[in-house]
Amino acid sequence: MIRAVRSLPSLLAALILSSQPLAGQSPSLFGERGDSRLWLGGQANLILQGHGLFKSPYEGPNSLRPIRERALSRVFTLYSDFRFTRTTEMLIDLESAGGKGISDAFGLAGFTDLDVVRNPQLGSTPYLARAQIHSILPLSSQQEPATRGPLSGFAQTPIRYVEVRVGKMGTVDSFDVNSVGSDSHLQFLNWTIDNNGAYDYAADTRGYSLGTVVEYHQPLWSARGGVLLMPRVANGIKLDHDIRHARGENFEVEWRLVPATTMRFLVYRNLARMGSYREALSTSSPDITLSRRRGRTKHGLGWNAEHELTDRLRAFARLGWNDGRNESFAYTEVDRTAAAGFDFRPFSRRRLDKLGVAVVANGLSGPHRDYLAAGGLGFLLGDGALRYGPERIVEGYYTASFGRGIYLSLDIQAIRDPGYNRDRGPVVVPGTRLHVDF
Repeated sequence: MIRAVRSLPSLLAALILSSQPLAGQSPSLFGERGDSRLWLGGQANLILQGHGLFKSPYEGPNSLRPIRERALSRVFTLYSDFRFTRTTEMLIDLESAGGKGISDAFGLAGFTDLDVVRNPQLGSTPYLARAQIHSILPLSSQQEPATRGPLSGFAQTPIRYVEVRVGKMGTVDSFDVNSVGSDSHLQFLNWTIDNNGAYDYAADTRGYSLGTVVEYHQPLWSARGGVLLMPRVANGIKLDHDIRHARGENFEVEWRLVPATTMRFLVYRNLARMGSYREALSTSSPDITLSRRRGRTKHGLGWNAEHELTDRLRAFARLGWNDGRNESFAYTEVDRTAAAGFDFRPFSRRRLDKLGVAVVANGLSGPHRDYLAAGGLGFLLGDGALRYGPERIVEGYYTASFGRGIYLSLDIQAIRDPGYNRDRGPVVVPGTRLHVDF
């Protein structure tokens, strides 16, 4: 697999040079859709990754394996928006996620493939990803153009309005969004670059939840709040409907400071049947699952920003923190994070081609690192021991467009102290991605 990855840069370069200029081309296989009541679309995303041998004097049940590995993930999604009235629509998406990630997605806090379902036993049987009522309540008569897509079928929106979503959705459809670093289908692949790693947002194993999100929009700023269901157990597929004792509360303010700059500030609190790291450490064989109690909390903060430096160069940054007292429950095992990066369109006549580079450093709270050092297992991590160091990751990608809606990417990630363990690694994970948007 490594030899194949090494040969791909020359192949990709040849394809870029031989293909026709794409200026003015639609990013979708079937082009732009009009303003009909029904909007249909879809995506296919295939990611192949692998790594070679790396230093590993010991390993545990949840370690990144130090052997040569390769893994292919695949996600197919069908989107539908049906507009009942000028201001209300229903969104229904069907999805199939198959394949797996390297080491079955264990051993890294900043895992290398956001498309991976963290429980490979679920298989690729299609499931309902989103099913929601989406409504806009106008607060002004003046309208502006909007881009129709999977999360909204409206071709126009008021310049001031309230937006309501009720039903099944992804929490990060609305919160912690960043146009430079949020899309694993065309941008970065790493979990903690595409999302705030310290944001333990409400979601089941596949990344979806049930709830309500309400947003207020005006030209200079927006505010949004949402309450969504937490899983019954850490990384579980079933949601806990005891909303009195289990829910994710989210609030975010977004400022568009100047036309080229956007900043978002996020606060959240989770209630769930979580375990306590300190309680788990009080036993001779730490097991976080034995300390779980109903109604425990986790609260955290997040910040992200994006800035358009030129018409072809954009930069972004993220910071995140949570209290780290109780177990990581729904996203990944990160209690502190800092990330920054950029994307660049290198060819003026190929406006859909893009190059990106980002770095991220992830960390743990004291109780969390002590638990892992004592041999405890989280839902993603557990080497059996730990010589702690922040997990540091550098990722670079190049995405090239070949015809309507077809994209091929090369990606490489270099990881130091995988799973926060200075005794293991470093490891380099090259990969390729094929994406079709229709």
